[in-house]
Amino acid sequence: MATLRQLEYLVTVVETGSFTRAAELLHVSQPALSHQVQALERDAGGRLLERLPRAVRLTPMGRAMLPHARAALAEADRARSAARRAAGLDGGEVQLAVVYSVTLGVLPPVLRAWRERHPEARVRLLEFAHTEALTAAMADGRADLAIGPVPETWDGPVRELGVEEFVLVVAEDDPVAAGRDSAALADFADRDWVHYAPGNGLAELLDRACGAAGFRPRAAVRTEQTAAAPLLAAAGLGPALVPADVLPPGFDGRVLRPEPPVRRTLAAYCRPDPDPLTSAFLAALGRHTRVGVGPFGGEAGGEGAGTC
Repeated sequence: MATLRQLEYLVTVVETGSFTRAAELLHVSQPALSHQVQALERDAGGRLLERLPRAVRLTPMGRAMLPHARAALAEADRARSAARRAAGLDGGEVQLAVVYSVTLGVLPPVLRAWRERHPEARVRLLEFAHTEALTAAMADGRADLAIGPVPETWDGPVRELGVEEFVLVVAEDDPVAAGRDSAALADFADRDWVHYAPGNGLAELLDRACGAAGFRPRAAVRTEQTAAAPLLAAAGLGPALVPADVLPPGFDGRVLRPEPPVRRTLAAYCRPDPDPLTSAFLAALGRHTRVGVGPFGGEAGGEGAGTC
């Protein structure tokens, strides 16, 4: 298979019109240069250059290969430039794997601050419904950094960001909520709930919390979208258990603190020795992440740290 070095030798010989001048420009011996060009010709299946007494000219095969050789070298240069820009935080792309609720609650202020500080650096989000899928994406190398519940198993560094607080959401005129700012999950044991779709990690969290309260929640409706749950609950379809920081501005439902509290720890995790762009985003998470900010004043958790 042709190598970039061999393609560079071919292009340089053509541009200089001489093996001797090409060898000088490339800082290699002429025999070494000739050997690599011959290897390229063997791989191509025929002569690429015609060696004349005073010049070198392309054969038809050489003319066919030359534009592709130049394109490959140009693409390699672009790849090197992109890597260098990423190292300098002037470009490149950081790939984040997150659970749905993190996109709604944790990330917006972090991404706003990141964009202001690194306008040329792109962010790609890969969103998942369950922490197992999140961890699998990281293990497969599909992302640079994961943000979600603390993984049960992870061989790399894990940095806790804080404790996510959950709240109960019901319609404004719900009789259980009248005159109260908190309620036990068991107070809604006989209700149909706004539940989450199977496979969503929040479905398991709701089932566990209700199971600890002594009942299994019946589903009035199941939603794939975390953001839809409080809206459906406010519309009167049933109570919902949602992360406090996903409630939209101007939300008109009633919000109650569950008794006992329902919480989960969020974390960022990455592979060992993250690249400079990933490290910079981790630092931004440490500076700007506010986990557990709820509607009752105060926080369930603190700010995260800046290194994984």
